[in-house]
Formats: sequence, structure tokens, C-alpha cells
Amino acid sequence: MWNIPNTLTTFRLLLIPVFAVIFYLPYSWAFFAAAFIFWLASVTDILDGYLARKLEQSTPFGAFLDPVADKVMVSVALVVLATHYQNMFMTVATIVIISREIVISALREWMAEQGKRGHVAVSSLGKFKTAAQMLAIIGLIWQFAPWMVTLSYALLAIATLLTVVSMVQYFYAARTELIKSQ
Repeated sequence: MWNIPNTLTTFRLLLIPVFAVIFYLPYSWAFFAAAFIFWLASVTDILDGYLARKLEQSTPFGAFLDPVADKVMVSVALVVLATHYQNMFMTVATIVIISREIVISALREWMAEQGKRGHVAVSSLGKFKTAAQMLAIIGLIWQFAPWMVTLSYALLAIATLLTVVSMVQYFYAARTELIKSQ
């Protein structure tokens, strides 16, 4: 169970409260440090999946823990940012992204119970959404310059749009099973 990929995933979970605490520290370096921690967590997300495949160390525990760590990490960061920026766009984007994660997780679980998990596998669109989302979050945490915040908002808008589009795709892929279950 404690192979390299699972250790990286656990490390990512442990970084979440560290990120939140550092974000709120009253020091000039706090936003950069929090952005770095979020970036590091994002890198471990990429690395643990790669290593699990490359080293053939995929485990059921890792398959469970990895998406949990991803969703908690992104959700915490978005809530922290929504409270920091306190504007309608940030709040709506946070609600849309977190709600989609909950709904799609439930859909995947339900589809797995139906023996149709493969119908709602991660798509390439989801990977683009994740990349835009992670870059947006890092920029919004760091707040290095006004142009970075503006660019990060644009990336967050793209990520939010892709979030909605990918959710529609998942429901479309599951439509036959959803209709049959009514």
C-alpha cells in the first residue's frame, strides 16, 4: 500500500492545511509560499499518476485516494480564494467547479455500481480543464502582479466553462443508464 505514488498522494493531502495556514499569514512572502505549496501539490498529482503507471504500482487504495486528494486540494484552494477576493465571479466559479466535482463523483460511483464505469472515464477535455484550473489557482494565490491576476481570472473562466462542458459530456455518456434507471 505504501508505494511511491501513494506516498506522494498522502503528501499532497498533508500539504492542504499547510497551504491554507500559509495563505493567511501576515507576511509579504505568504502568497508566494502558498502558491508554491499549491504548485508542489499539483506536481505531485501529475507525478503520482505517472509513477503508478510507469512503476506498475497502481493500487485500489491509490485509485481511491488520488481523486479525493485532488478534489479536496482544489476545493480548499477555491474556497480560500473566494473568501479572499470576495467577488461574484470568484464565488460562482467556485460553486460551479466544486458542485461539478461532487456531481461527477456521484455519477461515476453510480455508474460503477451499474458496471459501466468505463462510460464515464476521465476525458482529454477534463485534462485541459484541470490544467487551466491549476494555473488559474496558482496565479490567483500568488497575485504577483495585476496582469497575473487578470490572466488567472481568464484561465479560471476557461476552466469554469470547460467544467460545465465536461459535466454535460459525462451526463451524455451516461444517458442510456440514467434513462433506464427511471
